[in-house]
Amino acid sequence: MDIIVVGLSHKTAPVEVREKLAVPDSRLGEALCRLCAYPGVKEGVLLSTCNRVEVYAVVDQVEAGYARVQEFLADTHLSLSSEQLTPHLYWYTGDRAIGHLFRVAASLDSMVVGEAQILGQLKDAYEVALAHKASGVILNKLVKKAISVAKRVRTETRIAEMAVSVSYAAVELAKKIFSNLGEKTVLLVGAGEMAKLAAQHLIRNGVRRVMITTRDSHSAIELAKRFNGVPVPFDEFQRELSEADIVLCSTGAAHYIIRSEEVQRAVRQRMNRPIFLIDISVPRNIDPAVKDIDNAFLFDIDDLEMRVEQNREERRREAGKAERLIEQEVDVILQWLKSLEVTPTILALRRRAEEIKHAELEKSMSRLGHLSPEERTAVEGLASAIVNKLLHGSLVTLKTEADSAGGSLFVEAARRFFNLDDAPAADPVTDPDRSVKPVPVAGYSDPEQESPEPAQQKDS
Repeated sequence: MDIIVVGLSHKTAPVEVREKLAVPDSRLGEALCRLCAYPGVKEGVLLSTCNRVEVYAVVDQVEAGYARVQEFLADTHLSLSSEQLTPHLYWYTGDRAIGHLFRVAASLDSMVVGEAQILGQLKDAYEVALAHKASGVILNKLVKKAISVAKRVRTETRIAEMAVSVSYAAVELAKKIFSNLGEKTVLLVGAGEMAKLAAQHLIRNGVRRVMITTRDSHSAIELAKRFNGVPVPFDEFQRELSEADIVLCSTGAAHYIIRSEEVQRAVRQRMNRPIFLIDISVPRNIDPAVKDIDNAFLFDIDDLEMRVEQNREERRREAGKAERLIEQEVDVILQWLKSLEVTPTILALRRRAEEIKHAELEKSMSRLGHLSPEERTAVEGLASAIVNKLLHGSLVTLKTEADSAGGSLFVEAARRFFNLDDAPAADPVTDPDRSVKPVPVAGYSDPEQESPEPAQQKDS
């Protein structure tokens, strides 16, 4: 069995291609059923977002699996031929496929590195696969581990802590000036889109009161309803400056509409309490001389862009830490997958030993004649103890060598020594009841079983 991923994203395909392959939530179940109906496709998870469409699958053979999944994607939208689709696709298998899933879950492959939405989308995709029985032992383990890795990345790095949008950078700076935004008042001057976004972020971060002024009084009233704020006549807003802790300015004016003397007067009226001004207008609408006023903190669009770029660079550094963490977690999964390869041999060996034990017990019991229940139990216990002690060394060796370079040689040797080739064992992929339970081997502990992952929870 092999793990593969076939897909495209904002990095490889324009939106006009991505939108044709996008699968709406209402059709995800039907799409997964079609995917798993292809010969050789054992498991599947379909991740479809505005920025990517990816199929994660467990297949019998890699090349045949690639072809089947590509055919599935081409059939998703009949107006898109395989020839048109292929140049935009990427294909990964093995450790590269596992690493790609972990990077996607941790938002390292997102358009905005560090965004949180992709993790919730992956959880939703996985739940649909579970509901339609498209995901089995291997993808269950893989996706749960990806969710765990994403949470670890967000906990152990600062990849999501720094603003990478101008509107949120304004909030970040406001928090540096006012440690608590809960009792602050915002004055929104103008109806520019970035200023409105910044106002939304400030409200989400606890700002209690919003005043809004625009040249169009009707627009001010509508915005006040939207933000649960108070409209202020445009020709009177300068008198309200002293009431505002934070001023967001974004108008189409070609000159300064907030002058330094007006801010100086507002600071005096505020008894020198700080006032934070953000000028997102181009041309600027707040006199740059305001920066020279004590307790007045002015930032323009270039200041915010500089802050955003600094944060992007910091996120890139944090992404490097996340990549190293992901490499460690990929190794953990690879070891687990190697242990699956040895599991059928261990199960077959135990079953062969049990068959021999039962056959010999029946012969011995018939010769011994009548035995009391206690005596029968003692004889059966003796036989079990002998079998377990004889198998112990072989089982421990098979388990410990499973992830070594010569692991397959140990498996082959065991099957030959114990004549197991005519006794096929359960396939850990197609017989999950056997594969999800660790094979008990005295003296050996499985690290994957010692630290179980938390149960999956759905994002609210």
